[in-house]
Amino acid sequence: MAWALYYLFHSFRSTLPWQSCNSTWNIPQNCSSGFPGNATHLQSASQQFFDHKLLEKTGGIDQPGSMRWELFGVLLLAWVIVYLCIFKGVKSTGKVVYFTATFPYLILTALLINNVQLPGAKNGILYFVTPVWSKLLDVQVWVNAAAQIFNSIGIGFGSMMSLASYNKFNNNILRDTLIVSLANSATSILAGFVIFSAIGYMAHLHNLPVDDIATDGPGLVFVVYPEVFSTMPVSQLWAFLFFLMLLCLGLDSQFAMVEVMVTCVMDGFGPRLLRVLKRKEFVVLVVCFVGFLFGLPDITQGGIFVFQLMDHYTAVVSLMFLAFFEVVAVCWIFGVGRISKMVTKMLGKPPNIFFRVCWMVFSPTLVMCILISSIVHYKPARYGKTYTYPAWAEGVGWFISLISIIWIPLGAVHTLSYSKGTLMQRLKASLLPCDELANIDVLPEENQPHSSQSQSLDMIPEKAPLNDSESSL
Repeated sequence: MAWALYYLFHSFRSTLPWQSCNSTWNIPQNCSSGFPGNATHLQSASQQFFDHKLLEKTGGIDQPGSMRWELFGVLLLAWVIVYLCIFKGVKSTGKVVYFTATFPYLILTALLINNVQLPGAKNGILYFVTPVWSKLLDVQVWVNAAAQIFNSIGIGFGSMMSLASYNKFNNNILRDTLIVSLANSATSILAGFVIFSAIGYMAHLHNLPVDDIATDGPGLVFVVYPEVFSTMPVSQLWAFLFFLMLLCLGLDSQFAMVEVMVTCVMDGFGPRLLRVLKRKEFVVLVVCFVGFLFGLPDITQGGIFVFQLMDHYTAVVSLMFLAFFEVVAVCWIFGVGRISKMVTKMLGKPPNIFFRVCWMVFSPTLVMCILISSIVHYKPARYGKTYTYPAWAEGVGWFISLISIIWIPLGAVHTLSYSKGTLMQRLKASLLPCDELANIDVLPEENQPHSSQSQSLDMIPEKAPLNDSESSL
């Protein structure tokens, strides 16, 4: 979000600053006004703006450099925006999401209409939609696809459960599930057409294969697309709209993430915190401030290496690990039978055989296969094509990954230690649901479990805001 704001503010200039090689941050002998193709000693003007102006990138993670004070300001602004949107609770957040979730679709549609008219767009789209069947045998493709879906929909982060806790008890969860899943995939396809039509146009302009233009990660939206805008008519307008769209996408994701933290803190320590901080708004402020502090290492001159390291070690292995044990706990230990009874009580009819088989067999098996594959095919983190992280940084990366995983075995040890009876009796007792949930048939609707934040009726919206399915961009 901070990077998007930085580009957004620079879009108001009469000439886009990443358009030429004549600026003070450029290295003229290594700068190319277009994409350099296979000339490895050259960088595009947009790449140099990203590396030398936005990031002021150092040589590696062991060279943190100084704080980028411009980024400090926009990061602070980003968190202020997040706080102002969520401090009143999910009811106000839901109203903000009406704009932040729909505006990106308008921009994507406008970009697509504009891009398909550009020369070379057809080649980019054909590159996007033409299958490469041999890739289906590559395990890493499936691992990356699963990681993309997990991050895009928000599986394993807790955001779905936090937001769903504000729904009415008999909310149609089947309908919401289908809407979120299908909208997410449809948005991914729409974004793919938008991105690859532009990449085809750039490949045509610079007489390069689409392969040489296509990239992933931050380089796509902060290097390739700014370069595309610099060649379009009314480039400042397109750049402004695009980075405003990115800001909206970031806000949607951040709403959900912060809501998870606020819900956990309030559910676990709410009464004690409110005795000190008096109001929930101050609790949200503290959570946002801590999040801001954790973001500071990313905005030093070596911050991009910290960012890439965290992205690599938190996006796949730890997510799959958490998701696997979550599925096992809910589907095998709590039991598909109890889930079916709860769904029947909520919707008035039992879930069909497809969902029951998915819960019992397919979901745990697939997540376990992806988890094992991601560990077996593990590759150390890299930045770009050449930079490899030192061994100590790899250790820090694994430590970051373990921070979220370690609580599962620690929780098991804690439960076994404080239970009564022999070890086998403790183990059996630990694998049973609590009394309230075990007896689903007599669970009255008015005693349904919900977030402590939803105890005040005026805090409960008619519908909880959906997670950002469009974040797949």
